[in-house]
Amino acid sequence: MPELPEMQAVAERLDAQLRGGHLTRVDALHFTALKTVVPPESLFGLPIEHVGRRGKYLVFGFAGGLRMLVHCSQGGRLDLEEPPKKTKPRGSLVRFFFTRALAEAPDGDSGAGGAEISLLLREYGTERKAGWWVLAPGDDGPLERLGPEATSPEFEEFLLTSDDRRRIHTLLRDQRTVAGIGRGYADDALWTAKLSPYATLASLDPEKRRALVDAIRTVLAGALDGERTRTGALGQAKLGQRFIVHGHYGEPCPRCGEILRHVSYESHEVVYCAHDQTGGKILADRRLSRLLK
Repeated sequence: MPELPEMQAVAERLDAQLRGGHLTRVDALHFTALKTVVPPESLFGLPIEHVGRRGKYLVFGFAGGLRMLVHCSQGGRLDLEEPPKKTKPRGSLVRFFFTRALAEAPDGDSGAGGAEISLLLREYGTERKAGWWVLAPGDDGPLERLGPEATSPEFEEFLLTSDDRRRIHTLLRDQRTVAGIGRGYADDALWTAKLSPYATLASLDPEKRRALVDAIRTVLAGALDGERTRTGALGQAKLGQRFIVHGHYGEPCPRCGEILRHVSYESHEVVYCAHDQTGGKILADRRLSRLLK
C-alpha cells in the first residue's frame, strides 16, 4: 500500500505537472470507484490550484474551493500517461485527463505546455477499495475522520503523553489516530526504535516514547528522500523498495543479523526482529498455531 512517503512524493510531482492546468474529462472505468454524488463535470475547466496530500489521500485543489481526492487503498496504483491512453488494463478504475497550463516564454510568447496527460487509477487484487471523491466547498468527506499527520506536533504530543493501551503497531495503522502510516512503515519504525509491535503505548517510559517519535520521523524522512528520486506516478505492482524490514521476513536483520520473524494475519503480516525488539521472545502467530493443531 502506498503510504505517506509515496503519496507525498507523487503529490509533489503531480503538482509540478498540473498546477495551473485543468481537468478536461474523466473516464469512469469501474462503477464502484466514485464514492461521492457530486458530478466530476463540476471540476471541468476549473484551474488546478495545487495537488497535495492528506494522510494517504491525494488532494487536487481547484479554483472555487472544490477538491478531488484519490486513495489507492491496499492494491491501488497510479500510472501517469503521456501522451494519454485509452486502453483499459486489468483492474482499471478511472482515468483522469488533464491539460497542463501554458508556459509563458521570457519574451511573453506562449511557450511549451498545454499538452494533455492522463492519470490512471487501477487496483491489483479483487477488493476494489481504492476510489476517488469529488468534494464541494466545505465538505471534507473522508478527510474528516483522519487523525493528525505522522510528523506533526499534535501526534508527537500524543505519543509522549497518552496512556493508550492498544498495541503500538495497531495504533500506528489507525488512520483516525495518525494519518499516513501503514503496515510497512509501522514495521520499520518499531524496528528502528527497538520496540515490540505488541507493546502498548501506556507501557513505554519517556525514553522509549522519545525513541518512537524519533524513529517515525527518521523512517518517513528517509523513505520520502528516496521516493523523491522516482519519476512518474506509482505504477509498480510492488512498492516496497524503501522498506527496511517490512516484507523481508526470513532475511537477516540489517542490524544484528538474526533472521527476521513475522506474525501473519488474514491480509497482512507484522515483521520484527526477536533479538532486538522482543528480548528473544517469539510472538504468537495465530495462523501458524492453527496449522499445528
